[in-house]
Amino acid sequence: MSNDPNNKKFKDWLDILQQESWQLELIISGFAIYGLFMVIEPIEIANLEARINNNMYRSIIMQGLLISWYILTINLLAHVVLRGLWIGAIGLRYVSGDIDYDELNYSTKFKTHLIKRVGSFDRYVAALEKYCSVIFAITFLLLFYLLGLLLLAATFTLLGLWIDSENTPDYLRYWVAIPLIILLGVGAIITFVDFFTQGWLKKKKWTTWFYYPVYWVFKYLTLSFLYRPIVYNLLDTKFGRRLSLLLVPLYMVVAIVAQTGFSRSNYLERDLNSTPYVANVENYNDLIRNDNLKFVDRASIPSKVITDPFLNVFIVYGANIEDDVFYFNEKLKPEEDNRGLYSIFGSGTLDWRKKGKLFKDYLSTLQEMYLLKVDTTSYNFDLVFTENTKGQLGFETVLDIRDLEKGKHVLEIKRKDHRLDSVYFRRIIRIPFWNYSEE
Repeated sequence: MSNDPNNKKFKDWLDILQQESWQLELIISGFAIYGLFMVIEPIEIANLEARINNNMYRSIIMQGLLISWYILTINLLAHVVLRGLWIGAIGLRYVSGDIDYDELNYSTKFKTHLIKRVGSFDRYVAALEKYCSVIFAITFLLLFYLLGLLLLAATFTLLGLWIDSENTPDYLRYWVAIPLIILLGVGAIITFVDFFTQGWLKKKKWTTWFYYPVYWVFKYLTLSFLYRPIVYNLLDTKFGRRLSLLLVPLYMVVAIVAQTGFSRSNYLERDLNSTPYVANVENYNDLIRNDNLKFVDRASIPSKVITDPFLNVFIVYGANIEDDVFYFNEKLKPEEDNRGLYSIFGSGTLDWRKKGKLFKDYLSTLQEMYLLKVDTTSYNFDLVFTENTKGQLGFETVLDIRDLEKGKHVLEIKRKDHRLDSVYFRRIIRIPFWNYSEE
């Protein structure tokens, strides 16, 4: 059969598919909802890992996936519910036909109102069919919108990194990169105005001269050329335009509702940081080990109750630690900073022998930057670089607590910091524990 859209047979075939599409919609929605509930936990775990490890690039991707998950799940669940209602209405129509208002024997006022507002049963079935079909189409349209937004954000991020790079010449930074960011920023605002007003800039002749070039560029930056036919087919009806205007407020309401909860106390919350009076589960290895959505917050010890004559301490490798190391030991600062994105096509200019020699100095500098105390007693310690069971990078040491009295104690971790020319020790965390070690 020809795929020519002007061919009569092709049009007849599309009409048949259009009438039978509800079966495919239900099959796709069912499999998609099942798959979505299977992947939500891995996405949440990956998102938490990216945030904890301060991996901005992976965090943006995971946030995009999380938003996509919520869009798909909410829309597909709504579609399945409405499609189920539609099937039920079709079955009821087969049994009892249309609504017989005379048989209801209501008063004239109510009968007139119901005939005007409710109408025939067929109109109700048709309305359900329309909502089901449009919701299913909009679900995947919203994902394309989100993908376009992420690509645009990635473009601005890459340009920003290019500007911040020490290897970027000043003439490229000031005459190419910065003007390009300004132009893209103005273009993004103009494109958003046209999107929010449902094509107002395309309707006016006086806006064509400046908006058409912007439209041409951004149709590639946002991948809109892939889904434009669906957008225009949705906007050419009054129903589609109204539904498009409702989408943003609707998702804002859903987001607000999702953040609504119940508080049982004016002072106590679930996510309070560890202090001498609060024991956060994210600072005890045995409490986070079996919880996929829990990671170490700054530092951790094995348990709330210590039964060994030693205390194992794990300190998470923070985002700004290496900058502080370079501040306190300038000879460790490399000529070329290799932090950030990398690829297999990198220059490969690292001097591994020199790096190995400096690694010991790196750990020594780190060790001098930290202060570990139990109550008021400072401890000597040796740090080693390691990775915990959650995949978090950090440093580990073991403190001798054989002479520590039984009962409650507080581990305090401080780190050397600087502000202008002054150097001081900043408290990182305090973790309470109970010592009942066997001597």
